[in-house]
Amino acid sequence: MSTTTTTGAPVNAPWEELVTSALLGTDRRPPPTGSGPADGPAALLDAAALHTVRRRAALLPATGAAVPEAAPHDPRPPLPAAARRRLAQLLADRSAPSGSGRRGTAPDLTELIPQWLASAGARGFRAPAELLPALLDAARARTDLRPHALAFAGPRGLWLAGLNPEWKFALRASTNRSRLPATEDREAVGRLWEEGLFAERVALLGAVRAQDPAAARALLATTWSTERAEDRLMFLDSLRTGLSSDDEAFLEEALSDRSRNVRSTAAELLSALPDSALARRMAARATSCVNPDRTGGEEAIAVEAPHECDAAMQRDGVAPVPPSGRGERSWWLGQLVEATPLAVWRERFGGRTAQEVVALPVADDWGAELHAAWCRAAVRQRDPEWARALLGTPSTPPASGPGTASLAERSKLLAVLPAAERADWVAGFIAAHGLSEAFQLLGVCAVPWAEPLGRSVVDALDIARDAGSYPWSFSGVMGLAERCLDPAEADRLEVLTTTPDEPEGASPGAGGYWSEAFRRLVSTLRLRAAMDAELAQGGLTDRAQGSS
Repeated sequence: MSTTTTTGAPVNAPWEELVTSALLGTDRRPPPTGSGPADGPAALLDAAALHTVRRRAALLPATGAAVPEAAPHDPRPPLPAAARRRLAQLLADRSAPSGSGRRGTAPDLTELIPQWLASAGARGFRAPAELLPALLDAARARTDLRPHALAFAGPRGLWLAGLNPEWKFALRASTNRSRLPATEDREAVGRLWEEGLFAERVALLGAVRAQDPAAARALLATTWSTERAEDRLMFLDSLRTGLSSDDEAFLEEALSDRSRNVRSTAAELLSALPDSALARRMAARATSCVNPDRTGGEEAIAVEAPHECDAAMQRDGVAPVPPSGRGERSWWLGQLVEATPLAVWRERFGGRTAQEVVALPVADDWGAELHAAWCRAAVRQRDPEWARALLGTPSTPPASGPGTASLAERSKLLAVLPAAERADWVAGFIAAHGLSEAFQLLGVCAVPWAEPLGRSVVDALDIARDAGSYPWSFSGVMGLAERCLDPAEADRLEVLTTTPDEPEGASPGAGGYWSEAFRRLVSTLRLRAAMDAELAQGGLTDRAQGSS
């Protein structure tokens, strides 16, 4: 490999120095080329050309570097030509300024990259080799792109990342199974477990756990006592996959760990096993504090919060010191109820359903604390019956609902429900209360939004437009709609792109903004439909070739 240009510019001339020479002029700041002043402009352009070529080749400047190994084979089918051009456009536009409050009718391409990558990956296409550098650059700049981008980049993307330190994140983040030994090869698994880097060991434990939970648990036990506390915490978290009663003995031992975080995680995992000894211990404590109360004639719930947090409670994961602003007794009570199997309460209150138990009055103003703990338990135990009961009907105002007024907690409860039921509940909430409090709830709904949910969002936006509402307060929801509405809705929305008459008292310029926003929404939906059609061409081509 030549180390200089035709005018003598060295291969490793820093790009920043070349930019400085270009800005100041080669007569004032000669480029670091070793050439005379007369050759300065030509040498500067030669050096810039070399840097451009290297950038396109995804290689850093080097002198006498060994030729890298050939890229591994990627057996996945190539992208259709139209989809390949679309990806190039998306990656080229990713540096354009973006924002939910932007003006204009053009789609925000940067917001469509994650969806495009997920769709292309789901169809099993491989990334074009010439776009791998831009794809890795995009993933380096945006962590939200990394899972789909690295899966789409495939083995060639990992190979390329190994040649450029700027992309080392891909090597750390990758859990590509081809880089791990076969889980049946116990000798290779044991060697990597003993000698591998931490990220490799985490990936290995996850791979073994997915195939053989008992083998993963045994592997972890071989080095458990010698691991660092932060590593034990990460390894313990891997037991969430395939958690079962077979893990109870190991987790019970972890309750005595010297790390508080490890003990807390072990207790959380055990509380998700309703038949575990810890769940029974927590249930015994909780039911000594929460009982039926029939003294007033009608049945209610009486609460007597714990008066102390003893050593046994602390071993079972109860944190003794509350956050600032929380009372000790309410803090301890919440943790006990949260870790108690929800089935206990039906038995405790005479076989009542979850909805009936939640509807019982709670004495002495303990209702909010008790219901909040039940909300956390429903999320932890993934119990849809209790999630429904604590959410209540969507038309009920959040402040007077049966569970919690917190939209963040309601979002977690919604995530426990099936996707269709979740969408119907949020659609009902928007119909009753509008969009001002729906943003977090929309974030847990499946994409594309189901038809009733999409219709409720568009209707609420239309109502806000007709009322002359301050339009920028809805920009976040409008941005979600661009990414989440079914593209088939574009034609129905066309009527909303006209500029409405502004009612008296409306925000100045609101009508023009709404028209612009709806035009952007329609154009984005049509672009998404076009992108789906471009990716679908690959499947049509494959079927045509298969039938010929």
